[in-house]
Amino acid sequence: MELQVLTSEDLEKFRKQLLTDIEKLLNVKYPKKWLKTNEVMDLLGMSEVTLQTLRNRGLLPFRKVGGTVYFNAEELDDYIQKLGE
Repeated sequence: MELQVLTSEDLEKFRKQLLTDIEKLLNVKYPKKWLKTNEVMDLLGMSEVTLQTLRNRGLLPFRKVGGTVYFNAEELDDYIQKLGE
């Protein structure tokens, strides 16, 4: 079994590629303006706990109507673009 070492440069390349891929996904014109939690989880590839943490810290804008949480697609785009900067 061969041992491979990851450098900080490798991790930086991975981070940039990941952000680029997420931006491509978010730049797709959404058929809906508002997305539910499960749609955002699928889109960003994150767990419900991670999404909840981002909401709790005020990092990810959302609206709550009744018991349902909605995320504005355009605000998600803005958030992802800020991450890339």
